[in-house]
Amino acid sequence: MSETTPIRVMLVDDHAVVRSGLTAFLLAYDDLELVGEASSGEQAVHLCGQMHPDVVLMDLVMPGMDGATATGQIREKCPDIQVIALTSFKEKELVEGALQAGAIGYLLKDVSADELAHAIRAAVAGRPTLAPEAAQVLIQSTRTPTRKPGIDLTDREHEVLALMVQGLNNQQIAENLIVSVSTAKFHVSSILSKLGVTSRTEAVSFALQNHLVK
Repeated sequence: MSETTPIRVMLVDDHAVVRSGLTAFLLAYDDLELVGEASSGEQAVHLCGQMHPDVVLMDLVMPGMDGATATGQIREKCPDIQVIALTSFKEKELVEGALQAGAIGYLLKDVSADELAHAIRAAVAGRPTLAPEAAQVLIQSTRTPTRKPGIDLTDREHEVLALMVQGLNNQQIAENLIVSVSTAKFHVSSILSKLGVTSRTEAVSFALQNHLVK
């Protein structure tokens, strides 16, 4: 791409106010040009085939087709179009999903205008840009297998686990901690997930074997 040809950018976000803000941002840079907007993943895939932008700024959490799915379809149909995930979320599943789908960048929506412009230029040159938070998530995910399950339990989850070891059911746990039964169920479900087990019995056994409760 020559220095005199603006980088063609398309915005994808289901919130009109976000698209409006991004449009204003793009107008501030002479080398960036807005060529299209989409409010859904389906619309983004369709418009990319028509507009053929250089870079797509892709929201990830949208009704219908999510951003990662849209990214995958765009990259499959138009491999020369680069996609930057631009989202408010930094969950591991979203970061990995977007990058596996072919996104070249992952940025949070609180990024500065200059940082976003730099990421767009880098994407055209084939260079990835990751928000520090996204990079941290990826680093942590590579270390997950060596981490001891249960080490990330919250103080409240430790309390609930201790009551589970005592044999209390959800109703009794709720009464003991003065919370609703649904809250107790939520904590129990979170504990099972974090310990990597599928039942209360397994959770109790794991907790005792690994000295997770006193």
